[in-house]
Amino acid sequence: MRTALVILAAAAVAATAIVAPVGAAPAQPKQDLAQVAAAAPQFSTLVTLLQKAGLVGALKKGNYTVFAPTNAAFKKLPKSTLAAVGEDRALLKKVLTYHVVKGKAPASAVVRLDGKSVKTLEGQRVAIAVRGGQVYLNGTTRVTKTNVMASNGVIHVINRVLVPTS
Repeated sequence: MRTALVILAAAAVAATAIVAPVGAAPAQPKQDLAQVAAAAPQFSTLVTLLQKAGLVGALKKGNYTVFAPTNAAFKKLPKSTLAAVGEDRALLKKVLTYHVVKGKAPASAVVRLDGKSVKTLEGQRVAIAVRGGQVYLNGTTRVTKTNVMASNGVIHVINRVLVPTS
């Protein structure tokens, strides 16, 4: 969850538009996924959980796509569930890494995965569907904001916490 939180925060910060002169390549984000997530208040719960799980450093190495739940998404979880996950470091890591996919996949790549699934760092797969121009994960979790760019990946903001099956 922390990794996902860090990634979500990174996405929110990276979403700021960068204006480049005509003919110039767009500026590359300078902050990594963890920094982008940490800079965005809507990911404070995610960042706290990433820190608790010891996953912040992992988001600084390699390229990732993070499906980051907001603070509002975490509030949708029963308090007892959130407390249990927060107290069990192994379970916390499992939930957080279920929000992360290896490689940088902007929205244009994600929509091409309609009807398919992607393997998460946790090891299980997340199903992707496009309905009415919206991207959904595992049927009910909706991507609410896309392409929050970081130096080592991209964050897509989601409206629910993804929970692995086992």
